[in-house]
Amino acid sequence: MEDLAHYPPLVPWQVGIRGRCPRCGEGHLFEGFLKLAPKCDVCGLDYSFADPADGPAFFVICFACVPSVLFAVWAQVTFEPSMWFHAFVSIPIVLATCIPPLRPLKGWLVASQFYHKAEEGRLARPGE
Repeated sequence: MEDLAHYPPLVPWQVGIRGRCPRCGEGHLFEGFLKLAPKCDVCGLDYSFADPADGPAFFVICFACVPSVLFAVWAQVTFEPSMWFHAFVSIPIVLATCIPPLRPLKGWLVASQFYHKAEEGRLARPGE
C-alpha cells in the first residue's frame, strides 16, 4: 500500500456519484451495477471497510419511490385511467426514478465512510 500522505482528501459526493475510489479518485468502486469491487484497481485500497447497508435503498424509497407511487395513485383517483396508462406511464416513472439513483447513492455513502473514517462501534473500557 502506498503512503496516505500521497493522496489528498477528496470530496465524498464528487468521487462517490462517479463510482470512483474514495482515496485516489481514479480506480473503479464497483464491479457490477451495485456490487463493490474487492479493491481499487489503481491505488489498491481494500474496500472491505465499506458497509452502506440499506442506506441507498432508504434514500431512494423516501425521495424517489414514494413521490412516484403517489403520482400513480393521484392519477388513478383523479382521472381513473385504464391499466394501460399505468403500464406505459406509471411503472416506467417508478422504475426510472428508483433504479438509476441507487449506484451514485451507494458510491457516495461508501466514499463518506472512507472520508469520515467511519467504522463499527465498540465499547470502550474504563481507562482507555
